[in-house]
Amino acid sequence: MADENQKDTESAAAASEAPQQFFKIQRVYLKDVSYESPQTPAVFVGNTSWQPNVSLHLNTESTKLENDVYECVLTVTATVKLGEEVAYLCEIKQAGLFLVRGFDQQRLGPMLGSFCPNLLFPFAREEIASLVQKGGFPQLLLDPVNFDALYAQHVQAAAAKQNAPAPETEQ
Repeated sequence: MADENQKDTESAAAASEAPQQFFKIQRVYLKDVSYESPQTPAVFVGNTSWQPNVSLHLNTESTKLENDVYECVLTVTATVKLGEEVAYLCEIKQAGLFLVRGFDQQRLGPMLGSFCPNLLFPFAREEIASLVQKGGFPQLLLDPVNFDALYAQHVQAAAAKQNAPAPETEQ
């Protein structure tokens, strides 16, 4: 019985020494926005079928500020073409300030590279839909994004790049 009490005391002490994990959204804000429609008004004239080709580019960046506060910036770029002509291009930099405390480095990466962008994406999606409609085009509804899978791909690519042999140089 004494051994069980000692084990309970040791595990309680270890738990109290482990840093308390804490996450809080402090602020969500629009950092930058760009909308271009280089072919207007010609894109609206004589074009009866709206069958666009949409390409989407995503990027995330995180910066540590002070007191365990991180800025995470999700950049979403949507380029919409009719044939070879760009109908419009919309880029949003949706950002947030997040208090992230008590996570080890192994867990901090996914928090900043996947969890935070996942929280920011609906704000960026709404802003893009609004800008596109204000530009006179049919609403662009972006599909959900699996940021967990994108982060895993990023980690794999970084590991592969780190393990790749150095390029040979001629002398």
